Amino acid sequence: MKSKVWLSSPHLGGNELKYIKEAFAANWVAPLGPNVDGFEQDLELFLNEDVKVAALSAGTAALHLALIECDVTHGDEVICQSMTFSASANPIVYLGAVPVFIDSEKDTWNMCPVALKEAIEDRISKGKKPKAIIVVHLYGMPAKMDEILSIAAEYDIPLIEDAAESLGSRYKGKACGTFGRFGILSFNGNKIITTSGGGALVCHSQEDKDKAVFLSTQARDNAPHYQHSQIGYNYRMSNISAGIGRGQMEVLDERVEGRRRMHSFYSELCENIEGVKIFSEPDSDFYSNHWLSVITVEGAKTKTSKNHEDLRLAFLKDDIESRPIWKPMHLQPIFKDAPYYGGKVAENLFGNSLCLPSGSNLSEDERARIAKVMLDVLSNKKEYSVMR
Repeated sequence: MKSKVWLSSPHLGGNELKYIKEAFAANWVAPLGPNVDGFEQDLELFLNEDVKVAALSAGTAALHLALIECDVTHGDEVICQSMTFSASANPIVYLGAVPVFIDSEKDTWNMCPVALKEAIEDRISKGKKPKAIIVVHLYGMPAKMDEILSIAAEYDIPLIEDAAESLGSRYKGKACGTFGRFGILSFNGNKIITTSGGGALVCHSQEDKDKAVFLSTQARDNAPHYQHSQIGYNYRMSNISAGIGRGQMEVLDERVEGRRRMHSFYSELCENIEGVKIFSEPDSDFYSNHWLSVITVEGAKTKTSKNHEDLRLAFLKDDIESRPIWKPMHLQPIFKDAPYYGGKVAENLFGNSLCLPSGSNLSEDERARIAKVMLDVLSNKKEYSVMR
């Protein structure tokens, strides 16, 4: 019986248990401790931009706190990339604010700077200057940060980077997650490294980090009794989860290279298949971790006239997991009344693209299974002859 091929499964390095055992031995089984401090320091060193990192329970929690620190409140508007997972937009609504969605551009599939500028000017003309901008580095692909940062600075709107999918990605040599006022990281089980569940807020000052930690530990005032002057949250990462993270940080560079090798595998496999394109960096300014490799299929142009859904179903039949790309937020039922700016780039990509198995732990036999299905569906070729 064939084993299931997963889209993006956890890939442990070996030393995670060492840090977990140390936590148990010292009785640090709480949302603080040496592993939390060590994991934060490991991330700060990796990002290498003089940042401060607060380890939290989820990337969503980090985004929620970033919005709070940007003073977003009820009735405000926050600009958000439309092509993303719902966790990028949900915290806006947690605060009673309104998301304003922006279309993608064709090069990186991320926030379109032209539509962003149009949206800001139009919202200002309506008396609703946005309080923050959330840009996403989709599937590990850096956004066009020069243009987006320039627009944010022009209108004096803080920028939050959702880098949940892009740890290890760089734009012009600088780490994703370090460009905006805040950056968001995720260590969910399917991410490039994992803490089982968890995330982090990347800050540029100790003051911002301290505030995030304060809010994430129920906003307890400095008093001998339990006193609270603000609403707080139970968002701090546990010392056990952080132990997993410390072990994972030891192999992060290897995991990035593993994901990039999967992207190269797909690029070579599909190089001569008509109507098929692998989502890749537009030029050398962009360095993607290729957290997920994505294929775009124009069925009318393939020899078999098969589309991305035909490929997904063929994968499913062979117990290989694949997944349609994120359905744009402006097309989601829950956000149907939210303002939207741009054209149909995100919508068209959603109608033609599929996320492929991308784990850094896929075996040669699993890659061969993937290749056989793809060649059969898209080109009628049965032979697997890509690099091994």
